[in-house]
Formats: sequence, structure tokens, C-alpha cells
Amino acid sequence: MKQILSITDIKLLVDSFYKKVREDELLVDIFNGVIKNKWPQHLEKMYRFWQTILLGEHTYYGSPFAPHAHLPVEAKHFERWIELFYATIDELFEGEKADEAKWRAQKMAEMFLLKIEYYKDRDSKPLL
Repeated sequence: MKQILSITDIKLLVDSFYKKVREDELLVDIFNGVIKNKWPQHLEKMYRFWQTILLGEHTYYGSPFAPHAHLPVEAKHFERWIELFYATIDELFEGEKADEAKWRAQKMAEMFLLKIEYYKDRDSKPLL
């Protein structure tokens, strides 16, 4: 097992994880519905995101939540996303950065779900 130390490691993590997502019965339609034929651009953005988060090399600029705000997802989707992410990390990596990646992914999933549920609830209520 190796540690996450470089952009090469980040690319291995991201590519391996999204290969699982693209084969997952629960997640594939949601991801393909949004990303469509722009997978190379999405993967590149994910490389930069995780490079910034895990390696401290600031290459990602943007707001990670905004593209997810109105996705048709619920807790089961985030649970599966986390399950696949953890499995990918555990298959490929060990060490401090691997643990940090899992912790950050878990916190991000929790926050995204809370915010998505907030928007769904807010959008479903009448204005008066």
C-alpha cells in the first residue's frame, strides 16, 4: 500500500473512484445526467479539488457545493458515494492523507446532504 503524496496519487484515487461511480447502479444515472459527455473536464476538476485539499497545492478555485444544490439525491446516494470512496481509498492507500481524505469526504457528504435538504424544503414551501 502507498500513501497519497503527489498529483499522480490524486489522479489514481479520483480515476479509480469515479470508475466505481460510473458502474454503480444507484449513482451512475445521476452523475451521467449532470456530467453527460464532460467526464474529462469533471475528472480534471476533481484532481484539482483533491490536490488542493490533500496536498495543499492550491489549484482548485470555485464553490464545490453550487453544482450540487439541486441534484435529485437523498441520504442513500450519499451513503453509497461514501461507501465507494472509502472502498477506493482502502484498496489503494494508507496513512495520514488517506485517513484525511475519508474524513473530509464524510464531512463534505454530510454538509452537502444537509444543504440539499434545506433547499428542497425551502423550495417546496409557499412564499406566504
